[in-house]
Amino acid sequence: MNPLVLLAKSTVESFILEGKIISSAEDLPNGFLKRKAGTFVTIEKMVRRTHHKDGELRGLPRTELRGCIGTYLATRKNIAEEVIYNAIAAATEDYRFGPLKKEELPELSYTVYILSEPELVKDIKELDPKKYGIIVKTAPLSPSGDVVFNGHFVAKTGLLLPDLEGVDTIEKQIFIACRKGGINPQKEKILIYKFTVEKYQ
Repeated sequence: MNPLVLLAKSTVESFILEGKIISSAEDLPNGFLKRKAGTFVTIEKMVRRTHHKDGELRGLPRTELRGCIGTYLATRKNIAEEVIYNAIAAATEDYRFGPLKKEELPELSYTVYILSEPELVKDIKELDPKKYGIIVKTAPLSPSGDVVFNGHFVAKTGLLLPDLEGVDTIEKQIFIACRKGGINPQKEKILIYKFTVEKYQ
């Protein structure tokens, strides 16, 4: 198992079973202890859907999202610490799901993403849903329609990771990111940023 994935798994299990936040693992590759970057942790659960066939109930194993939370900019001293706190958040704070229960732990799998520095998109033709994730933000406007940052504006933000199943066009990627951020691009000025990821499973 990849060291970062193992770190996410160990973090969640320690927190759910013992209520403890583990310290940063010193046996990780040095780059993860020295580098700073935003990270996302995705947790999926193996489930079985039963159906009736020839008088028998049979399970069809598949995975379902159980939590996904992260930071697109570094907020901790290194990548390892970023993963620890985002793993706990994905397990306990994703508003779409309740907190994980200890009975679920054996059925879980983890994916860790390390994000590059976001880059402002000047033309949506630069985008590629398979290669780039996106961040969509609302921007404040002056009376003349220019984008102006005055220190008081709080942007709505939607983020979508790259290479997601079913997201195969730029338009769909932007639409979903806007929906996640509660953004109406028909009525609000938006800025789009792109980023790449290092993905570990």
